[in-house]
Amino acid sequence: MSAVLDHHDHAHDDHHAPSGWRRWVYATNHKDIGTLYLLFSFTMFMFGGVLALGIRAELFQPGLQLVNPELFNQLTTMHGLIMVFGAIMPAFVGFANWMIPLQIGASDMAFARMNNFSFWLLIPAAIMLAASFFMPGGAPAGGWTIYAPLSLQMGPSMDAGIFALHILGASSIMGSINIIVTILNMRAPGMTLMKMPMFCWTWLITAYLLIAVMPVLAGAITMTLTDRHFGTTFFNPAGGGDPVMFQHIFWFFGHPEVYIMILPAFGIVSQIVPAFSRKKLFGYASMVYATASIAILSFVVWAHHMYTTGMPVTGQLFFMYATMLISVPTGVKVFNWIATMWKGSMTFETPMLFAVGFIFVFTLGGFTGLILSMAPIDLQLQDTYYVVAHFHYVLVAGSLYALFAGYYYWAPKWTGVMYNETRGKIHFWWSLIAFNVTFFPMHFLGLAGMPRRYADYPMQFADFNAVASVGAFAFGLAQVYFFLFIILPTMLGKGEKAPQRPWEAAEGLEWEVPSPAPFHTFENPPKLNAAANKIVA
Repeated sequence: MSAVLDHHDHAHDDHHAPSGWRRWVYATNHKDIGTLYLLFSFTMFMFGGVLALGIRAELFQPGLQLVNPELFNQLTTMHGLIMVFGAIMPAFVGFANWMIPLQIGASDMAFARMNNFSFWLLIPAAIMLAASFFMPGGAPAGGWTIYAPLSLQMGPSMDAGIFALHILGASSIMGSINIIVTILNMRAPGMTLMKMPMFCWTWLITAYLLIAVMPVLAGAITMTLTDRHFGTTFFNPAGGGDPVMFQHIFWFFGHPEVYIMILPAFGIVSQIVPAFSRKKLFGYASMVYATASIAILSFVVWAHHMYTTGMPVTGQLFFMYATMLISVPTGVKVFNWIATMWKGSMTFETPMLFAVGFIFVFTLGGFTGLILSMAPIDLQLQDTYYVVAHFHYVLVAGSLYALFAGYYYWAPKWTGVMYNETRGKIHFWWSLIAFNVTFFPMHFLGLAGMPRRYADYPMQFADFNAVASVGAFAFGLAQVYFFLFIILPTMLGKGEKAPQRPWEAAEGLEWEVPSPAPFHTFENPPKLNAAANKIVA
């Protein structure tokens, strides 16, 4: 979206910026808080990655090598919790903090102090999760889904985990309220909802999802807590409770949660593909409706995670058809991205490579999800490595690749420094190849019947597990490379100075401010010109 900035000079802006530690501890500026979120999420990503490498090191060959089965279960549980709640979700909130005010011409987020509070809640929650390894009995070991009755039998670390999840949920709800109010009330004059960038649309819908489902998770884990300490029997069959009820409540949160982690990724990719195809996004309105459809349908598919719990056939059929139906709006998005690229003047800088890599690998993950949606097939594949492969294709190659794409796309605007293109491409190909070496063999392990969350396995699964473990360590090293040779140099200001518009065809108000973006932007709302009213970013 092009714009006329109404006599707005950014040259004087930086003298308002505080300095030293107070700038970060008391941060109310959306750019600083966005940076804090991104640094936090990358730290948790590396921590969660180390736990994953512990899992893969143990599974490199049959027999118990490095960890006992109890610690193995703690690693799988904590890896899942930290990656979902500590890495992927805060990373997207970081992008939202940085980009939404810039994209809609707002001066900041609506509630600046609440924004600060919602970030700082993450730190004690993360410390509690990490410290649970040192509590009596070790970290929670009931799987990231914390199913009863296992969660009722764990040591005190389960209570710490429940408390941490409550705090993380409160942070998510506050962040979501902030995003909704900012988007609905603070858009630049002339920017109607249907002229907003797709990233803002996907986050608006995601924020509503978060507000709807985080209290459901809070309810489930609070009932678990009262079962553990206050004599209730919600999930304890000995007192007339039902462990399967926990699964229903958890997945009523859990399935929309999957889309909470992928919709903002769709938004990032929908910004990048048109910029490097040098074309408008094909079917903008259909993308908005598809995103909303996915969000609504995500509430009626939860029990496809539960085909093996003794569900009646009628229930299986309903959830099977509902799950197949949700693939339609997702397919619409993939079609729109491909149609945007069709006959475009495409170039393949790093952001576009990650965006195309995202479309390719996410589509593969979507297909395996469609296969798992079919009850008779899922009965065979439930809780096998096929499921592990499926959701890592969607979440690692989905959410994570989109985050990488967004970083390469917007970091020049954040830091004022261009990343090294050759190094970016090395990071992409290294990550893509290592990821597929890690997770593609898991489809075959699952089809052959290898169950997940087991520390040991018989000899027939040895070769594919060895390949997957080598791939996992290569993938982990690729992210160390990303930090040392791409993030650090740009943070330290080393590299070529970024122009105001590093990507010639990129559209959006964020490209109307200098690089790096000044501490204060759009103190006066930009006036969108007549042409901009016809342009959809």
